[in-house]
Amino acid sequence: MKKITILCLIFVLLAMTAVGCGKKDEEVVPSASGAAGASSSPAGTKNVTIKIFQFKVEIAEPLGRMIAEYEKENPGVKIQIETVGGGADYGAALKAKFNSGDKPDIFNNGGYSDLELWLDQLEDLSDQPWVKDLVKGANEPMTKDGKLYGQPLNLEGYGFIYNKDLFIKAGITAPPKTLTQLEDAAKKLQAAGVTPFENGYGEWWVLGNHFVNIPFAQQPDPNAFIDTLNKGTGKIPGNAIFNDWVKLFDLTLKYGNKNPLQTDYKTEVTDFALGKAAMTQQGNWTQLDLTKTNPGINVGFLPMPINDDAAANDKLPVGVPNNWVINKSSAVKDEAKSFLNWMVSTDVGKKFITDEFKFIPAFTTINADEKVLGPLAADIIKYAKDGKVLTWNWFKFPGGEASSKKFGDSMQAYVAKKKTKDQLLADFQSTWDSLKK
Repeated sequence: MKKITILCLIFVLLAMTAVGCGKKDEEVVPSASGAAGASSSPAGTKNVTIKIFQFKVEIAEPLGRMIAEYEKENPGVKIQIETVGGGADYGAALKAKFNSGDKPDIFNNGGYSDLELWLDQLEDLSDQPWVKDLVKGANEPMTKDGKLYGQPLNLEGYGFIYNKDLFIKAGITAPPKTLTQLEDAAKKLQAAGVTPFENGYGEWWVLGNHFVNIPFAQQPDPNAFIDTLNKGTGKIPGNAIFNDWVKLFDLTLKYGNKNPLQTDYKTEVTDFALGKAAMTQQGNWTQLDLTKTNPGINVGFLPMPINDDAAANDKLPVGVPNNWVINKSSAVKDEAKSFLNWMVSTDVGKKFITDEFKFIPAFTTINADEKVLGPLAADIIKYAKDGKVLTWNWFKFPGGEASSKKFGDSMQAYVAKKKTKDQLLADFQSTWDSLKK
């Protein structure tokens, strides 16, 4: 089944059941008892420490509060959290953890090629009680030979987030859905004294994961196209959809902020929240930071059009961003399983997922009020209900994160005008060919 169909099913089911990447340095969140990793317990109770290594910087603070609640309910169980993300190399940091012997008990895995890379280290979670509650298709990235190795964090989508008030100020009455309409909107914004795009192109993942995903997702059959690349029968240079996509790339640069390669995630989101630009390429994971910086900001999603085919372009990329996995050699893997189950089955855990993390749940048993999740999640759910979604494909790239980083490097060189369009697409092809099995 094509991924698009699967994602449509995911969100139709989600809608029926619903009632309604900042900091570059490693962050350690202490356990509720004080020092990270400290543990003491009353006589007769457990005395264990669970180590979590995760990359979702935007939930680091509320995740710490949720951990504190779990520790209160489970005396003798302490949880140490380390967060590496928001531009830092989580994959390299995770490998360093394992190589040093300081292996986490719970960590993140994106699925597909990332699952293949880490499969020997992962605990089979197929027998866990929450598995039956997954929305349809959410298990696919982490399923291998009929076994499930990860618990999905949530469902997410991305596109161009836009400031509705700045659009009104510029006299833009209808959201652009084609490349021509997008450029017309950019011209009106400039005329009104507003920078059209805030481009966080200093982050490789903004380019090498999310932006480059667009021409893959816009292929008639993304999985079939990727298969031709793996077999050597398909090519990126000369592909009409990639050629169109570069036009969108050029448009964001022409009407963007002055120093995109010096703009990191935190600066991108903060500047956009403060009204310094009208659009930015990000996802609903920014909702917490946006509302924290500017509680009254009026935002929504726009598609990322590569040409003037309105029907083909009026879609948002939607998928499972990542998964919780358990180190199968962990001495506390049973306690780790208990924590993951608690997080998605108890009222406290569910409330943190929706109200604090602002996550669109990947479980039919977790109800989510769109008013609580915010306008970005509401737009994603609406696009999904209408069947207007694109697939996430970077976890299928050969070599996992290595290919995405190389794509990002080539795209940054293009931004710096050190590579031409033809050289950029040739780089993509050589990267793929060098990493495929």
